[in-house]
Amino acid sequence: MANRKRKSYRIKSKFRFTTSITIMLILFIFMANTVLGLDDASSLTKHEPVQIEIQSGDSLWNIARQYGPNHMDTRKIVYDICNLNNISADSIYPGQQILIPDYSS
Repeated sequence: MANRKRKSYRIKSKFRFTTSITIMLILFIFMANTVLGLDDASSLTKHEPVQIEIQSGDSLWNIARQYGPNHMDTRKIVYDICNLNNISADSIYPGQQILIPDYSS
């Protein structure tokens, strides 16, 4: 068993070998981009936030329900608004201008 020979491989055509390696590399990169979502056009598009003015009686909860998507948790939308404007939910006042994230995508 100690004298067992290993089978050796030899490249017969360098062109075919290089071409096949290149094709496999391109396919691997394409599949990786698809899995990671890097080729998604929406990830390349930057949406601008919407600016609104706080009216008397408004709360961030109501604003979040009005401007946020129905499928998204309202608490998350309020959190996003607070982060975007660097405010807390209880510190808004009438006449204040705030930005609302654009969830249109």
